[in-house]
Amino acid sequence: MSRIIRVVKETFRKYPIIANSAVYGTMCVGAEFSQQILTKRILNKTEPREPIDIDVLGRYAIMGTLVSPNILYFWYKWLDKAFVGTAPKIIVKKLLIDQFIMTPPFYVVFFVTMSLLEGKKDLFEECRQKFIPTFKTSCVFWLPAQAINFTLVPPAARVIYVGICSFIWINMLCWIKRNDYNAIKEE
Repeated sequence: MSRIIRVVKETFRKYPIIANSAVYGTMCVGAEFSQQILTKRILNKTEPREPIDIDVLGRYAIMGTLVSPNILYFWYKWLDKAFVGTAPKIIVKKLLIDQFIMTPPFYVVFFVTMSLLEGKKDLFEECRQKFIPTFKTSCVFWLPAQAINFTLVPPAARVIYVGICSFIWINMLCWIKRNDYNAIKEE
């Protein structure tokens, strides 16, 4: 076991972007896969069972390995250099900057890239509909999660920690993405 841990640590030290991308991508695909299992197999009792949507898993694989972890890697690298330490004042600065400066464009990138990968005509429609509910929900989830991140997690493990939290968050995001907020408002 100690050899495995040593190899993993060395991989993250030598190839941090690749290692972070692999872990974050696994969390993204795993979250979408678990969502599909829940919605198509456990909660949906109709026969025949709806198949797992491999195309959607592929889109989350692209987002989770090529787009999101690269943005996050460089973001946290910059944030940790710009605001060094774990003093409460520094943690609050990091939390507010992360949530209110980084998060909005990150969600725009998510919704627009997913729309592009889905071949939608209006790349911004889903973003317009779902950005505000997503951002509000993210404040409730990510502010406490990032407080733990910036207080207890070593900088080299930040993307991994965020990846693990993202497994939970992306399950929520998958649910938000599946729901039609126009239909909910009309009811």
